[in-house]
Amino acid sequence: MLQQFNEKNRDLLININGKLVPRDQAGISPFDSSVQGGDAVWEGLRLYKGKIFRLIEHLDRLKNSTQALAFAQIPSHEQIIDEIKRTLSANKMFDQVHIRLTLTRGVKITSGMDPRLNQSGPTLIIVAEHKPPVYSREGLRLITSTIRRPAPDCLDSKIHHNNLLNSILAKIQANAAGADDALMLDYRGFVAETNATNVFIVKNGEVITPVPIGCPEGITRATVLQICRKEKIPHAERDLSLAEVYRADEMFCTGTMGELAGVISVDGRVIGNGQVGSITRKLSDHFRELTEKEGVAVV
Repeated sequence: MLQQFNEKNRDLLININGKLVPRDQAGISPFDSSVQGGDAVWEGLRLYKGKIFRLIEHLDRLKNSTQALAFAQIPSHEQIIDEIKRTLSANKMFDQVHIRLTLTRGVKITSGMDPRLNQSGPTLIIVAEHKPPVYSREGLRLITSTIRRPAPDCLDSKIHHNNLLNSILAKIQANAAGADDALMLDYRGFVAETNATNVFIVKNGEVITPVPIGCPEGITRATVLQICRKEKIPHAERDLSLAEVYRADEMFCTGTMGELAGVISVDGRVIGNGQVGSITRKLSDHFRELTEKEGVAVV
């Protein structure tokens, strides 16, 4: 799966610390912490007919991540929402839009790792693109990567940080194998996530997802679990082994970029009957209903 350039995005205006600039002129300082050491946090948001789904939950996670990284200054939810509104208005956006929100520790007075070198406040970057869900509705093919997700005492997945190299290395392996994405294991050998999404399997009618030890606490993941509770669909959060994945009746991935996407094979093993499963489709329908009626109006 390779995303293609959308001509609608050619003349985008990018928001950097409140300044709207054309995409080809947008840039940040080489002394910015995101350039110096990937010292930043991020969120992916999706705009549905003028409303951003689960916006406050995303901003809460952003704040939690910056607190864990001891950022000296953190913009308020209200400040960030105002800048998102300005960005969408300037780009005349209303629907089928994905927003990449990045907050870095800011610009350093000189090169170095020490956060005390950051003395001018954080850098807020808002990139809004015309982008419908990116994954094929016909199902994904995964391979298992040799790259592991780190343990919480190495780099806690509850920090939604910009250090994505291990996910990129896993994606390189998926590309080389001709797969859509890579399944990643945690440091204990249990399933964690893909290089870009949370994962679920379905077995005997039960929806199961890994505990968030080696994977982020995904917003779409939490929404799926909420739907299961409301619709009384059996579900569980527990450790999953690869053998359980191979013998699953269904499998799907979740994330803001691609919503819910079925998985039809892993490591050459066909999942279920090789088609997107009925429970996956049912959950996708419920998710779509939620996005149609919920969200924070920003347009």
